[in-house]
Amino acid sequence: MIPTTFEYVRADTVEDAIRLLQQSNGEAKLLAGGHSLIPLLKFRLTAPGTLIDISKIGELQGIRQEGNRLVVGALTTHHQLHTSPLVRETIPVLADAARVIGDLQVRHRGTVGGNLAHADPAADLPGVALALDAMLEVQSEDGKELLELDGFFLGPLVTALPETSLVTSVSFLIPPSDAKSVYLKYAHPASGYAVVGVCAVVGTDPDGTINHARIGINGVGDVAYRAISVEERLLGQRPSKELIQQAAAHAADEGDIGGDLFASEEYRRHLCRVYTERALEQILLPKGMA
Repeated sequence: MIPTTFEYVRADTVEDAIRLLQQSNGEAKLLAGGHSLIPLLKFRLTAPGTLIDISKIGELQGIRQEGNRLVVGALTTHHQLHTSPLVRETIPVLADAARVIGDLQVRHRGTVGGNLAHADPAADLPGVALALDAMLEVQSEDGKELLELDGFFLGPLVTALPETSLVTSVSFLIPPSDAKSVYLKYAHPASGYAVVGVCAVVGTDPDGTINHARIGINGVGDVAYRAISVEERLLGQRPSKELIQQAAAHAADEGDIGGDLFASEEYRRHLCRVYTERALEQILLPKGMA
């Protein structure tokens, strides 16, 4: 299909973008990489009066470390995230997840900030970001504020981002030095989107007791979520196949699990358990014990 008629303007600064959003009276959309927005325009699932192109705002680029957090500019592409030596050194699971997002074109054009602000429940990054205690830096006419990602996703393509604001950066908590992490997904054979994606970040004391556990799950419902019930059953315990099976059995407890023609709700609940168990076994059990 052909999109409806719209105006196109380019913002040169963050302040310029905010001003244009204010002038649009709620009728504008921000254009960054465009790989999520353009299909919606073509199918007329959205019909903004104005597209505000923010893709050339240099201050929204870059990756840096600040204390125990990795700060990623909102316009950083998935390819840049995957190939960054700093990301690979500090949070390798973030680089690994970026490598399996979409296809080559999407990874070179799609942006980290746009991915999270778009809130596609089948996207890979939301579950990983939740497992890494991500926070969004958001700027509006009133200045900057930090939003926790947990609670940011309200529904499919719906977030808590104020109307005249934009995401300027995303920061991820660098896991403890003894932590191991992995992102596993079962991809839809046609689209490559996650039917289920599980990110597990788990750390242990010198005696093997689990002292850090974060499990983020995406793809199975309206929003990505933290599997708190799994985390609680892992903390304070020593890894074993039995413990992992018992904990993974609760992987779907916090999720509002959905179904469609490809995968029913029951099947998606099953996938939650299976992929959580696989992820935990991969990082917690020596080879041969899994």
